[in-house]
Amino acid sequence: MCFLRFLAGSTPPIRQFGSLSPSRFSPTGPIAAFIPRFPWTLSVLVLLIVLGTLGYVLIEQQPLADVLYMTVITVTAVGYSDVFDLTPTGRTFTIILLLCGISWMGFWFANITSFIVELDLKDALKRRRNMQEIAKLKGHVIICGAGRTGRQVAQEIESVPHDYVIIKRDQTRIEELAEYVADVRVLEGDATHDHVLLEAGLLQANGLITCLSADADNLYVCLSARDLAAKLTIVTRAYEEESIDKLYRAGADQVVSSNVSAANRMAPVVLRPSVVSFFDIATRASDLVLRAEQMSVPEASSAVGKTLSELRIPH
Repeated sequence: MCFLRFLAGSTPPIRQFGSLSPSRFSPTGPIAAFIPRFPWTLSVLVLLIVLGTLGYVLIEQQPLADVLYMTVITVTAVGYSDVFDLTPTGRTFTIILLLCGISWMGFWFANITSFIVELDLKDALKRRRNMQEIAKLKGHVIICGAGRTGRQVAQEIESVPHDYVIIKRDQTRIEELAEYVADVRVLEGDATHDHVLLEAGLLQANGLITCLSADADNLYVCLSARDLAAKLTIVTRAYEEESIDKLYRAGADQVVSSNVSAANRMAPVVLRPSVVSFFDIATRASDLVLRAEQMSVPEASSAVGKTLSELRIPH
């Protein structure tokens, strides 16, 4: 049973898009944890060089350029050799400075290693947790592509609300998506590959919307999805008019063309301006929401065989 539901008043709030999860660049991410350590580590290096230079000047009484060079190769332990003859006190000072430099380098490499491991581990754990959540979904919607159209589709589905999974192949775009979309599951991969669709829960999904940047990719997704799930509802976007029939033959239930949609919108504005203006005022100026809902009525329900007016459905 399908009916139109008119909701008076303000439009239903759409949740503001936020962060998918703490990303690499978020205040709680690994980069944010590493940044405060960098100035402190650099300050220790500068302090060692300054103290080493002053120490050699006072102990060995050598030119500034020579003692600075001696300090740098000692602290960094790079190609060590005496720049000038050292006194016993100078050798003792060099040993202390060398140990401090090695300690600093060890601390620096430990930070770098910790950062890399934490970054990889976070990504692995996040992907594993994401896959576990996707595996539990049933009746969700799969969105292929996360461009402007994909984000708008996600926003509309989220306003219902309804579970959905976005498939995106570009890691950079996924990180950008995390700044716009809240509480969404993003799967990194190529939607034209069968195994990626299956990982997104295609067999348990209620529908698939593909809005990739090329008609050929959308066609391939439709073919793969229809072959894997015969009863799945598939909606796709078409950029070229000649692709519409091909997409239907590939298994799409509905093909949306921006050119055709724009034509269907612009022509009535000229031919029936009063009617179009009325609906614009009704749906925009008054913030009236017009939405079609589909409901399944059990065979034993008392609503079977009755009209909408007889059901007295509240407006």
